[in-house]
Amino acid sequence: MADIFELTLTLDLRDDLSEPETLSIVTGFPFVVEDHHGNLLVEDRPEPLLGRQGEALKAGGALVSVLLRRKDTGRGAWALASRQEIHPDQFEETGALLSWLAAGAGDAHRLADGTVRLGWIRFHESCEAESLVVRDGEVVWPS
Repeated sequence: MADIFELTLTLDLRDDLSEPETLSIVTGFPFVVEDHHGNLLVEDRPEPLLGRQGEALKAGGALVSVLLRRKDTGRGAWALASRQEIHPDQFEETGALLSWLAAGAGDAHRLADGTVRLGWIRFHESCEAESLVVRDGEVVWPS
């Protein structure tokens, strides 16, 4: 798991978020356990996307996600902040969630060309973060 990226979201969301049609916010997560006879079994332990909490393994610091209802709705009805570690194998499923969130983002996150700024992403060994954006409904991942 050396190809880890730090994903940081800071987003204000409107109250009129639509229900996702095919999005699964809680994903399957295979986990190997040993039964009482010493046999290895694979169990599915579902894990919410952006839901990891605790110590970051590669990026340092803590992994957190918070979604709060705003009292002052001038910037949006919801405030979302998240810092997670993500592997490129997770870009597709996480990208679906981020694209859905971008569709509900407040106006302050939208650029003139329709691009939506979500936060930042950086390779865990880099000191330089890149903007994390959704353009034309697709997340622009680092190459």
